[in-house]
Amino acid sequence: MVMPTSNYFELFGLPVGFDVDGEALALRYRDLQRALHPDRFAGASDQERRLSVQQAAQVNEGFRVLKAPLARARYLLELRGLPVDDRDTSMDPAFLMEQMELREALAEVSAAKDRFLALEHVRDEIETRERGLIADLRRHFADPDPSSLEQARQDVRKLQFMQRLLSEAEELEEKLVHESEISD
Repeated sequence: MVMPTSNYFELFGLPVGFDVDGEALALRYRDLQRALHPDRFAGASDQERRLSVQQAAQVNEGFRVLKAPLARARYLLELRGLPVDDRDTSMDPAFLMEQMELREALAEVSAAKDRFLALEHVRDEIETRERGLIADLRRHFADPDPSSLEQARQDVRKLQFMQRLLSEAEELEEKLVHESEISD
């Protein structure tokens, strides 16, 4: 059985921080999954089997959170007592303008002569901005100044917007592929 831990970083034996060693995370995940596999508890008591299932669920959730930069940043903010309020809709006006421009560019893809190329350009722009926000998060979490954590919280909200835009771009690509298959 796995010992109870206070957080996912401790569960995976990783230092608490935004930068995570992906290889170490994956190796520890596999080790924990092996240790908690239901077959290992087939002859155990009901309580031990339930505990195994609960711990396996905790390991899966911890892996999911620590693997993804957005989920990891949200989790770090929660650990530091600064959870992201999804109901807070206030945003930097310049960022909102960027969002509108990117949404307009996505909307214009369908009318472009080469729709796939137009979509690729928009997606590249979104991914570039996403990478910039992740770099900003890395810097903010490394800075001990409390104002950096507040900036990290704002960047998490911006990153959520970018990931939503990327999802919309993926949906548009699926639609374009489907339409091109029908027209062929």
